[in-house]
Amino acid sequence: MKAVRFVDPHGAVRLGALEDSTVRDGGPSGPEGFVPTQEAWRSLSASTGPEYAVEQVRILHPVVPGKILAIGLNYRSHAEESELDVPADPVVFAKWTSALIGPDEDIVVPVEETRPDFEGEVALVLGERVYRATPETARRSIGGISAIHDVSGRRAQLETPLRQFTLGKSFDTFAPMGPCIASPDSVDLGDVGLRTTLSGTVMQDARTTDLIFPFEALIAYLSRGMTLEPGDVIATGTPGGVGDSRKPPRYLEDGDVVEIWVEGVGTLRNRIRREQLD
Repeated sequence: MKAVRFVDPHGAVRLGALEDSTVRDGGPSGPEGFVPTQEAWRSLSASTGPEYAVEQVRILHPVVPGKILAIGLNYRSHAEESELDVPADPVVFAKWTSALIGPDEDIVVPVEETRPDFEGEVALVLGERVYRATPETARRSIGGISAIHDVSGRRAQLETPLRQFTLGKSFDTFAPMGPCIASPDSVDLGDVGLRTTLSGTVMQDARTTDLIFPFEALIAYLSRGMTLEPGDVIATGTPGGVGDSRKPPRYLEDGDVVEIWVEGVGTLRNRIRREQLD
């Protein structure tokens, strides 16, 4: 099953079930969007609201998380292209939730950012509260997966004192997410396909079998000393192929279209726009 948050033809923000090219209304959305608890999935499955063609509604990012935890250097292919050793522990940073946007919204690159880059990723969305997770409770806490674009300002990330990851990855619009949350029983969580296409050219193509730290290991690591809440998002890392590692580099340009496909989820599509100051 696929859950979406959307604006209906009357302007109301609703939750719904995405079925092919149709959205079935599942009721009003709260401020947190779709939090994929078991109860929420059951409620959505039983919903009998009106149905809309996807073209009749505006799809939003599906959840408004309390926190977005992001993982760096978690694919072997990305470690290789970065010429870095495989880390002994996950590399963790944060993205502010104010960076979230939904499908088909513009990614706006600040005028100061000279090295805007793309990073397609699989997002985990927590469905249960978890602290000091075991492998079993970690797996059970995964409420669903989505696609997330960890847009990265490499100038701010790498050319500033002490490498300010959070700044360079949290500019407004730098966290597109969606179009939906797919239920964990609809995909093989150990083998999810991921592909990033930039203006028609495939730039990243991988499967989560290449992860250094699988999903459950990330949850276990992050929950040592930090409670993960339902609705929290974990951006699980990007595979090889990022623009900054190419020769010559390929950065995001005005008018580019980035499409991130995650198996079982669908395609997250956003256009790039350079900020224009008056």
